[in-house]
Amino acid sequence: MAYFRSLITGSATAFALAASSIASLAHPHVMVTVKSVMMLDDTGEISAIRHAWTFDEAFSAFSTSGLDTNKDGKLDRDELASLAQVNVESLHEYAFFTYVRKGKATSEFGAVKDYFLSHDGKALTLHFTLPVEKQKLAIKDVKLEVYDPSYFVAFDFAKEVPVTVEGGKLACTARVSTPNTAVTSRLSQMSENFFQSLNSTGGNADWAAPVRFDCK
Repeated sequence: MAYFRSLITGSATAFALAASSIASLAHPHVMVTVKSVMMLDDTGEISAIRHAWTFDEAFSAFSTSGLDTNKDGKLDRDELASLAQVNVESLHEYAFFTYVRKGKATSEFGAVKDYFLSHDGKALTLHFTLPVEKQKLAIKDVKLEVYDPSYFVAFDFAKEVPVTVEGGKLACTARVSTPNTAVTSRLSQMSENFFQSLNSTGGNADWAAPVRFDCK
């Protein structure tokens, strides 16, 4: 989807150039590795989610072109501050591709806190905290999903320590489902017209890998 590329770069011109170079490629166009921390209150309800999203190296290189203003060969937090702000302000419209659900109930998030971008020399990682503003849900009853309904971006949980739980009085462990590779393989062969017809409002996606929680 066009919105994600323009959100990350904050530049319509940069997006146009990027889009022309990837138009012939199959979905997804951007890969993101996710690590999440579920933050609980004393009642066992989810009060916030702390995310760390690491973008693929190609997209990281494109997004950070020209940002090394002091020419020291590294990207520090100050150099990435404007890009981080573009990310968090714009992604709010898309619920940060983050869904916490129990049946038909879905949590809603407030203004992002503690956001910044880091760069390890190869890849960008966006760090941010999503406070739950409405519809707080008990962690033992929910499923967490992180995905782009248009599949322009592929979100995958990290292989090591993908989701942890902090705070509250419960001891909880996360169970990350295995992605449906049959679905993602089929999607990678679909045309751009197909993806443009997809509902981008956050309905259930067959390729999402739900996370559920066992608590004591």
